[in-house]
Amino acid sequence: MGELPLGYRFYPTEEELVSFYLRNQLEGLRQDMHGAVPVLDVYDIDPWQLPSLAGQLCHRDTEQWFFFAPRQEREARGGRPNRTTASGYWKATGSPGYVYSSDNKVIGVKKTMVFYRGKAPTGRKTKWKMNEYRAIQEEANTSNIAIPKLRHEFTLCRVYVISGSFRAFDRRPLEVAERSAGPSNRNLPDEAQARPNERRGPESGTQQPLWDWEQLNWS
Repeated sequence: MGELPLGYRFYPTEEELVSFYLRNQLEGLRQDMHGAVPVLDVYDIDPWQLPSLAGQLCHRDTEQWFFFAPRQEREARGGRPNRTTASGYWKATGSPGYVYSSDNKVIGVKKTMVFYRGKAPTGRKTKWKMNEYRAIQEEANTSNIAIPKLRHEFTLCRVYVISGSFRAFDRRPLEVAERSAGPSNRNLPDEAQARPNERRGPESGTQQPLWDWEQLNWS
């Protein structure tokens, strides 16, 4: 991969992260993606060490970095994943959320994590956060009653530093970001998003529940 032009930034949307990057990784396609999103067990490494291990396309970034995290052996045996590093641990915050396609289909789910220094449960909260993305077996329509199955072989992780900017993730021109934001609320900070296990009806404006998170089997 050649030298990148000055000012280049890698800023995929959540739809692109799930539908293109994660989906191709799960199918064993497009190895050239690893220049942007390498394979790494991020849960074994302290977050401040991750920027130096990011793909070439993210080396100049000072806010966010992307990784494919393979399923842990203990998780494959039915246990819970280990999110403890040498210096601390990752802890889930808020409720999981859905990732939508541009045509309003659920294509994946997202969980937000915060890194704490020290031992649980008395660790000290840091500025490091992570979004874990998982794809579903097939694109699910929001009107579909069947519970979708998650793909567990790989998780796409977006590691980032809290910057206080509402648009730290989606850094496209504001008018473009507003047009493409869609139902995933990706231009809002994690804390400002609507309750993620519900969606607004297209006509009534009411909240309509999708699936029970426990039924999705996501630890």
